[in-house]
Amino acid sequence: TNVKVGNTATFVSDGGAKTANNLVQGLVKSWVNFQGNSTAAIRDSFNNSSILDNGSGDYRFTFTNAMNNVNYSTTCGQAALGSDYRYIAMLKGSSSALSNYTAASFEVLVNQVQNGYSADDLVYIGLKVSGDLA
Repeated sequence: TNVKVGNTATFVSDGGAKTANNLVQGLVKSWVNFQGNSTAAIRDSFNNSSILDNGSGDYRFTFTNAMNNVNYSTTCGQAALGSDYRYIAMLKGSSSALSNYTAASFEVLVNQVQNGYSADDLVYIGLKVSGDLA
């Protein structure tokens, strides 16, 4: 029996239709779970070489293997244990450009929503990056 291994697989939808998908494009290319309060520290990660704490709620993430370009997508989840506050995490940049968003690294700001969007360090922050590696 010959088995062909490649990047494409065929999937069957709930309705029975078959579709071919590129598995490599659909995979997460980098992720990190880190502690943002006290001394920022990576708990676990994939394709993330370092984190730099730039100040309250401001972090720079550097990829071990760079992305192909800046057209990748980031997703962030965050939690403040023992608090009823609401937080938002966003890419750091200006209204006209994401100047801190490169193929090699990106920056994230974490702000407390109820307190005039003041920057804050959190116990748990998780990030995922999808896109093409260089």
